[in-house]
Amino acid sequence: MASILVVEDEQDVSDVICRYLKTDSHQVKTASSIEQMYNELEKGCFDLIVLDLMLPDGDAMEEIPTIRVSCPKIFIIVLTALREDRNKILGLEMGADDYVTKPFHPRELVARVRAMLRRKDMFAEREIVHKDMKLLVHERLLLINDEEVKLSAKEFEILLLLFENPKKVFTRNEILDAVWQQEDRTERIVDVYMSMLRKKLGKERLVTVHGVGYRLG
Repeated sequence: MASILVVEDEQDVSDVICRYLKTDSHQVKTASSIEQMYNELEKGCFDLIVLDLMLPDGDAMEEIPTIRVSCPKIFIIVLTALREDRNKILGLEMGADDYVTKPFHPRELVARVRAMLRRKDMFAEREIVHKDMKLLVHERLLLINDEEVKLSAKEFEILLLLFENPKKVFTRNEILDAVWQQEDRTERIVDVYMSMLRKKLGKERLVTVHGVGYRLG
């Protein structure tokens, strides 16, 4: 059972999401605006937030970095009616862990929530060191020369895969199979995440092997 905040201004959509999540044994709170969302987060962090991007008092995409700073261990799944890839990618770049495009079946959202929470339970308290980098598995945190680098859930999973196999070159399909598993994703999303990781790590620490895939530097 997890604590989940559903931020959605359409009452009927919010009601359906809450009903399905509660049926899946989660504790659910709701908010219908950015202001109400922060009121709830001030009371304490949640395990996961389901965040509609277009809210009456603003674009919630711009709030994702603030949420991430306030609650660094929270999972963020954004709901968006925007179908353009650039909007989905922007949400991921801002720090979201996953997205669901409207219209969607509530069971799909519940499945995404389950997948996120399973990953949280999988990671024991351990550290993996590679040269000047240290991955704190339970914290989902990367240290480079002892300086913190915050990671989204998917960024962390990609790095965990690479850290556990530091000499292996992974193809895009291998990364998709390991990190996204049965989720509907294309090879392009791997490149998007690798680009985001390079900005955080530096190009020399994450190497492209042309015609093959990626490995740690």
